[in-house]
Amino acid sequence: MGRKGSPRSPQAEGGSRASSPSSPLWALPEELLLLICSYLDAQALGRLGQVCRRLRFLSSRDLLWRRIARGCLNSGFTQLGTDLAPGIPVKERVKVSQNWRHGRCRKETVLKWKCNLMPWIELDGEYLYLSQAENIQAYGLRPDGTGLQRHPQAIFSGHQEDVCRFVLVNSHIVSGGGDGNIVLHKIHGSYSIKFSAHEQEVNCVDFQGGLIVSGSRDRTAKVWSVSTGRVGQCLHTVQTEDRVWSIAISPLLSSFVTGTACCGHTSPLRIWDLESGQLMTCLGTDFHRGAGVLDVFYETPSVLLSCGYDTYIRYWDIRTSTRKCVQEWEEPHDSALYCIRSDKNHMIASGSSYYGVVRLWDKRQTRCLQVRAGWRLGSSRASVLFSGSPVPMSFYKKGEGLLGCLWGEPTVENLTYMQGKASGISPTGSVVLVVFFVLTFL
Repeated sequence: MGRKGSPRSPQAEGGSRASSPSSPLWALPEELLLLICSYLDAQALGRLGQVCRRLRFLSSRDLLWRRIARGCLNSGFTQLGTDLAPGIPVKERVKVSQNWRHGRCRKETVLKWKCNLMPWIELDGEYLYLSQAENIQAYGLRPDGTGLQRHPQAIFSGHQEDVCRFVLVNSHIVSGGGDGNIVLHKIHGSYSIKFSAHEQEVNCVDFQGGLIVSGSRDRTAKVWSVSTGRVGQCLHTVQTEDRVWSIAISPLLSSFVTGTACCGHTSPLRIWDLESGQLMTCLGTDFHRGAGVLDVFYETPSVLLSCGYDTYIRYWDIRTSTRKCVQEWEEPHDSALYCIRSDKNHMIASGSSYYGVVRLWDKRQTRCLQVRAGWRLGSSRASVLFSGSPVPMSFYKKGEGLLGCLWGEPTVENLTYMQGKASGISPTGSVVLVVFFVLTFL
């Protein structure tokens, strides 16, 4: 005879009924269920989704996770609540944000070079653009999200010496090189224009609204036209009286900012009128000699970030004050900061001058959030590339160098929304042995 089973307790039966579709819980309107769930935090919503399929579907609604995501780091929402990645579930972005915060990732080598080069990188859609000596190469991103294609799908040339920096805007590549020239390429065509820009190497360029701005070691910044019939015509020449290391055009296309070497008696961070070339304002006071600004980045027309040799990240809001920054963060190891990027929300990434260190910062905190160092010790410099989209970030380091990316998820969806303005910095100095690797936050 079979053994009689013990009767189930009323609590067990009640628990079974509570999770079944016939439970009185499901008699409530969906709007009321969502209101009840809106009081739960991320951990409670995750536990709720483990009860049954219906609750998993309910607890995965973007409406419930949106409030949580807006308080998370690098989740794809701006401070005003604009969703930068509407095609990706908000719950998945919160999960990736936690991995960013706790530094959970994996490393993967995808490209290697034997020659000594110091690259500059730009990311756009399904391609990574990489400078290799005097050329710029385009590598396709693999559909399965495992890295890059082994061989470049396009090569853009025109410089006689190494490319110092290039930008990718509206299907055009604008590059400045050590030969003092600027080259304009059209990505999907054979159109290419080259013109002499400066007497010495072009350290930095930017391209917006049909205008190119460039900065050089010859202590000048210039504004160039690329309109039909006036391509390569110099509109203004600004005498900066110092070497120009960084430059950026305001999103309003009314001004541009230059970062100089700070070897004179003027502020290294100055804003110039784009139409007249006249000085509009200087940012900051009492800079130490040699505290050059190596990178600048506009978040909005009135808010920008800067970093440089004095080891500080500075957050400027020209609406409140031009004499003092709103907030500043110091590199804890007293290393020069060669580059900086932001997701235009809470997250900042910086590349420092020793050991290939890339740091992640939260604007709401005073200390560094995460540190990513190169595999080898030794004197090196790191540079970051951060797209305007929420998750991706890339960086390289020079010295015994590494070239790499931080990506939120190795999926086609995430690779396709790695779009937006992205740039880094290519510091001068010794050449590097470059290895490409990927840190994937799963």
